[in-house]
Order: sequence, then structure tokens, then C-alpha cells
Amino acid sequence: MNFSSKHIENLIDEFAKLPGVGRKTATRYVLHVLKQDTKDVETFVNAIVNLKNKLRYCSVCSNISDKEICNICSNHNRDKSLVCVVEDIRDVMAIENTQQYKGVFHVLGGIISPLDGIGPSDLHIESLIKRIGEGEIQEVIMALSTTMEGDTTNFYIYKRLKDFNVTVSTIARGISIGDELEYTDEITLGRSITNRIPYENVLPIR
Repeated sequence: MNFSSKHIENLIDEFAKLPGVGRKTATRYVLHVLKQDTKDVETFVNAIVNLKNKLRYCSVCSNISDKEICNICSNHNRDKSLVCVVEDIRDVMAIENTQQYKGVFHVLGGIISPLDGIGPSDLHIESLIKRIGEGEIQEVIMALSTTMEGDTTNFYIYKRLKDFNVTVSTIARGISIGDELEYTDEITLGRSITNRIPYENVLPIR
């Protein structure tokens, strides 16, 4: 599709880079932007710029935050003795949407995947070990996706925690093997957190 304006083509190209957005959808977005007031467009653009320039990561759990410490970690009503280990911020959002979890989180920023060149040192594992070493945490819930990479990461962290006096549990397998947490319905995910089981119970060899 050819346009008389290079500006339109450039913006379509940028929108088309978004996940799940093809060129037809990108074109609709651009034509929608053209119809908006300049003030509304500026507000939209500023929101994107502020997202990149002002968004921070919590110094405690690595969750997204507007401040040094995120709203979950700074909430005095959350159970600080219970930490849920997740892959990324999408999983935090999914678990929070269940409204059944009252502990805190630790965001790894990924999972161990040798094929992708991601090892333990590339993740926020050492900061998790440091948090546990401070003594307040009593239980660690492994809530990573039930994939081979997720299970590998679970096992690695479990081995690192063997010398600590903490309970290590994992989400119940109401979630199908190979499923990503962010695509799991809220009821199933909530029950999986509530009905978590000792991690030792899912080890193939004990």
C-alpha cells in the first residue's frame, strides 16, 4: 500500500513492529492518530516517552515501579515472609489479578535457557538469595512457567536454597504442562497459588 506521505509510512512501520500488529492494523492506528487533536496526540507520545525515561525497577524485587521500591514491596499489609518467584512482570500482573495472593514477589527477568544464551548470572537470582539470607522470608513459591526451561530454573534455585531454613513450594499443577502463566485464567492460577505444594513433591528423583 502506497501513501503520498512518507510520515504516514514511517509511523505505520513503527506500529507494525508491535507484537501481533500487522500492517493493516498499523494503518488503522495511524489513520486514527490523524483524526485526533494535537493535544491528545502529544499526551499519547509523552506517555510513551515517560514510560521509557521515568519507569524504574524496584530495588527489592525488580518489579516495574515509579519509585525506588514498588507499591507491593512497600505495602505494609503484604506478607513479607512469603515471596513468589516469577519470570517477568507479566506474571506479577497475572497473579495480582487473581486477588488471592497476599505475599510479595521476586522477578527474575527471564528463565535459564542455554539455547538462548541465558544462564543463571543473567537473571536476578543472586538478589533473591541475598533477600532470603536476610532472614525475613520463610517460604519461597516457585511460580515459573511449566516448561522445560521453567523447570530447569526452578531446580537450580531449589538447589541454591538447600542451605537456607525456608520452605520451597511450587504452584499446583492445575496449570497444564508447557503453559505460560500469563495466558492462564485467573481462577486456575489463583487456585494453583493457594493450593501450592512442596517443591520436593514434583522432583523426578528424590
